Amino acid sequence: MSGLVVCLAVLAAASGYGLLHRRRSGRVRVRGRDGGKRLGAAELGERLGERATLVQFSSAFCAPCRATRRVLTEVAGLVPGVSHVEIDAEDHLDLVRELDILKTPTVLVLDAEGRIVRRATGQPRKADVIAALGEAV
Repeated sequence: MSGLVVCLAVLAAASGYGLLHRRRSGRVRVRGRDGGKRLGAAELGERLGERATLVQFSSAFCAPCRATRRVLTEVAGLVPGVSHVEIDAEDHLDLVRELDILKTPTVLVLDAEGRIVRRATGQPRKADVIAALGEAV
């Protein structure tokens, strides 16, 4: 009987963690530790967008990264002056460590000067990305 209680407790804890993780994944939010950090063409390997830049950190084995790429490419095509830059996290480990990128995909929203204004971990929704761009412009 005590084995059943332990099993149910573990199941409840895992379900709670799963629901919390699902709720937080892909949400675009402000991160305090990004304050003041700037990225430029030297770090990105491409020019910044005129109004904003969507920077996506990806890895080769990441399935959500492909869907995130489609969303960000579509948003960059819809919103004038916005560019999308994809960075392979494995090839840019120094930048990953400097920016505290913990998982892929991670999306940074940069303003026209390259300041990080928003961050999303996991696959963001198109509406959330467009809303975050409103604050970057």
